[in-house]
Amino acid sequence: MTIPLSDYLTALSSPENIASVAGIRRGIEREALRVVKEGKLSDAPHRQALGSALTHPYITTDYAENLLEFITPVGDSAEETLAQLRDIQRFTYEHTEGELLWPMSMPCFVDDADKIPLAQYGSSNIGRMKTVYRQGLKNRYGSMMQVIAGIHFNFSFSEDFWKAVQKISGDSGDLQTFISARYFALIRNYKRLCWLIPYLYGSSPVLCGSFLQNKPHKLPFKRSDSGYLYLEHATSLRMSDLGYTNSAQSSLNICYNDIENYVATVKNAISLASDDFDSIGVKVDGEYRQLNSNVLQIENELYAPIRPKRVAESGEKPSQALQRRGVEYIEVRALDVNPFSETGISLQQVKFLDVFLTYCALAPSPELDADLQKVYETNMDKVVLRGREPGLKLQDADNCRTIPEWGSELFAEFSQVAALLDKAYQSDTYQTATEIELSKVLDASLTPSGQLVDMVVNQGVRYTSMALELATKYRDSQLASDYSVFSEAHLSTKAEQSLLDQKNVEAADTVDFDTFLENYFNNQ
Repeated sequence: MTIPLSDYLTALSSPENIASVAGIRRGIEREALRVVKEGKLSDAPHRQALGSALTHPYITTDYAENLLEFITPVGDSAEETLAQLRDIQRFTYEHTEGELLWPMSMPCFVDDADKIPLAQYGSSNIGRMKTVYRQGLKNRYGSMMQVIAGIHFNFSFSEDFWKAVQKISGDSGDLQTFISARYFALIRNYKRLCWLIPYLYGSSPVLCGSFLQNKPHKLPFKRSDSGYLYLEHATSLRMSDLGYTNSAQSSLNICYNDIENYVATVKNAISLASDDFDSIGVKVDGEYRQLNSNVLQIENELYAPIRPKRVAESGEKPSQALQRRGVEYIEVRALDVNPFSETGISLQQVKFLDVFLTYCALAPSPELDADLQKVYETNMDKVVLRGREPGLKLQDADNCRTIPEWGSELFAEFSQVAALLDKAYQSDTYQTATEIELSKVLDASLTPSGQLVDMVVNQGVRYTSMALELATKYRDSQLASDYSVFSEAHLSTKAEQSLLDQKNVEAADTVDFDTFLENYFNNQ
């Protein structure tokens, strides 16, 4: 039985249910390149004062050694989560010897992509596996992929919220089974409307020409007077074929209708052979070039704008954790770094994401087939490259609609969800955030991508100079501020403990690396 969104909103607004709505939990993962003041990549290794990239809970590296990743703990206060992110960044600034954090998703000037250093995680088997995985990414997609930065937004509802929704739905089955099914319903709606994310938050319509070195493309770039490449109506080149895409994945047909089919299709993808990747070789002259030659080396290589997640136990694959204990939260992966926020994501964004994801959880969510997924992907591709183009039309069921037309209808429903959240949190911030995002739907020049193109093309601003000015401003501001949630002593202790933890991991290895990999991939 399909229950209308309005019925859920009415029932959840009741005195017995409203408190459960305020239990949203979030975590943020922010990636940021370390650069020197001239605007080039830092070639310094990960600083020991920051702790171990393998075992530190808050500060690690992503694909490249100079691509930092900051991870906040999961919490139920958006304000506190962003304050934690500021504290982590402040601590990092204190221990990176004057380096800056590049405030953009697309990288700074890179003179030689082959010199981009792979992230290093020590001599343990798991540490070596992480580096070999990145070696495989380099050999498959090129080094430049490893210096693109993004934001991952982890989101979940409280158990009380799901209990209320289950009761409203008239479902009397197992709670975790219900929760997993509803998170997949959220994911299906997200995929249907995912084009909104790059439209509202895409911040990479411009790039330094060095990014394209030896990279084939068919994009009709223009060049600004200051020498930077741009697409006039693009929103997020990071989410285009220039960024995190894998053409071999387009035919995988990952199923998002339920947890069983999702896990089955992911497992199939991991075991699917690739002739192209086989030609790279796996272990050549005693050195690993990739973990294996399949379409996906491991599950993390599945480039999806959203993922169902469950915290995995030691040695457990993500799909195994989902299969055994169900969905715990979802991870939104389509967010560019916001250059106009010192943390790469603003409180206003977090508030609207709460509204958007709550809507996706409660609105009717029909099952997806491969043809419908292709429609959604085509909408996404259009918005990524042409999202601010006047009159651009997207496919909505049997209709073709402009973004202002479709968006206005959606925001009428989003505003109702925002009212529910404001009632639960006793605030007006959700309705305010929703109104601000609606203004972007009605006027594309207000989007971050629109502002950036205007600055670089019409105002003659040099992209690199602007990024360095912002990076310097953010560093100086954060170093001048006091710690607000984490103390310097707490973060120093975490760093020291992580170094000890890495040594313990290395000392605990009992088999050689080849055997470790064999055991890992044989563990079904």
